[in-house]
Amino acid sequence: MEVDKMDENEWKYHGEGNKSLVVCNVQHARVLRLLKYSTEDAENSHKTTEQAFRHIQNIVDYSVNVMKPLLGEKFVHNGEAVKLPLDFVRQLSLKVQQERPESRCDKVMDTFSGCALCLPNLTQLSCCCSRAHRPPLCIEIKPKCGFLPSSRHVTKDIKSKVCRFCMHQHFKLAHGKWKRLSRYCPLDLFSGNKQRMSLAIKHLIEEPQNNFKIFKGGECIYSCKDDADVLQDLDELAQHLRPYFLPSGSLLNGHQSSKVVLNELIQVIVSALLSSWDPRKTHPSEGRVRCEASLLRRDLLRNSNHCLPKDCVLDKILGTQMLDSLDIEGLNPLFKRLEQHLQDFPKERSSLQIDGPYSQSFLEKVQNCPTEDDGSIEYAVGKVHQYRVAMTAKDCSIMITIATCGEEDGLDQSLEIQPTKPRFTYSVSILDLDPKPYESIPHQSRLDSKIVNHYLRSTLPNNQELANQSVFLGWDREGEDCTLVFHPV
Repeated sequence: MEVDKMDENEWKYHGEGNKSLVVCNVQHARVLRLLKYSTEDAENSHKTTEQAFRHIQNIVDYSVNVMKPLLGEKFVHNGEAVKLPLDFVRQLSLKVQQERPESRCDKVMDTFSGCALCLPNLTQLSCCCSRAHRPPLCIEIKPKCGFLPSSRHVTKDIKSKVCRFCMHQHFKLAHGKWKRLSRYCPLDLFSGNKQRMSLAIKHLIEEPQNNFKIFKGGECIYSCKDDADVLQDLDELAQHLRPYFLPSGSLLNGHQSSKVVLNELIQVIVSALLSSWDPRKTHPSEGRVRCEASLLRRDLLRNSNHCLPKDCVLDKILGTQMLDSLDIEGLNPLFKRLEQHLQDFPKERSSLQIDGPYSQSFLEKVQNCPTEDDGSIEYAVGKVHQYRVAMTAKDCSIMITIATCGEEDGLDQSLEIQPTKPRFTYSVSILDLDPKPYESIPHQSRLDSKIVNHYLRSTLPNNQELANQSVFLGWDREGEDCTLVFHPV
């Protein structure tokens, strides 16, 4: 792509998150991620070109130097910080505005700096060999946190029984974020047990929220639609998928056909998630057997092995998530220790790499953190960096791109799944690997407390009676927050 000849008509809206908007090129397998700002203060809050470019370069450096060594070369793709003509960016902003969901329009695209992150379009398959000329399918999953905390610092027993995602669902429902609870539980997906994983993916399909999307030929054909009839949507999705999973002469039709097609899709997703260079090596699922909020049958739990193949994508993500070994409750005192140190020695902020640079030395601080708290600032810094890296892994996305293959297509068997059924080649990638802000740690601590306390109030029987009988008011030392802790009697 020649930057000075860019045409907004060659790009189309692809999607967006809380902090960036993504467009894809209709001819080249490339996407651009552009920053977003609040509509209330867009002109005052935007970064200069140099600040925006540095911000995007930090994302690139963090992905390449920190997350790639932890998650694996084969899963993480390098991006590039680019500067674009301002006129192109402004015309592009006008073009995509009408395609944006209304719920996302509280922020506007950055049209001031001209900076963006250029990445490969992972909804496309670079070695697509489909003789049937079917466009590739891509499944995007946000798996979320796949383990229960076992830290001695955890003060609420419920956190060792019910996972953060399941508790957060109740909090979001109460605050109007979603209209329906998702039945998905990350612990089922990360279990390594195919039946549990299939159940987890089935629940993601039933209630995708922001955690599940399907693309066909780069176009999103299935995602969250708050007011949609789910059954109608699933039948429509099955129509898109039928040519991939059912032979053209199949006698199945209607609801039976849809059920078979979706089950086949689920099995392909499970196979891709468990694919490993050495499937004989496995990691047991220590400390993360079951979430009590999951709909998993207890007999299924008893009769199953719980392990992930070493170096499969879920194993890599989970290992990185578990760098959060203290939980936010154990990390918060270390954050305050570090904050006090930075107040006393502000010039050390740079050498401690609080705001980067995200280089090899940052990764070494993450990997070489002391195992026991010796009261040092090095321990506090190491644990804070580990927590931030773990939070990135808890919020990442997995992209599984598949394409059908003919009988004559010569394939590396390690890149092929379901050889006895319709044959697919596939790729698995991890994206959304931005560094989490150091300054967000106090917010995460407050949010954790709100989520847990809301879950206890909303799910405990006779919670109003319990609240009346035993309420403890714990005031934050800074006098800003009041936490209600309900003790059963």
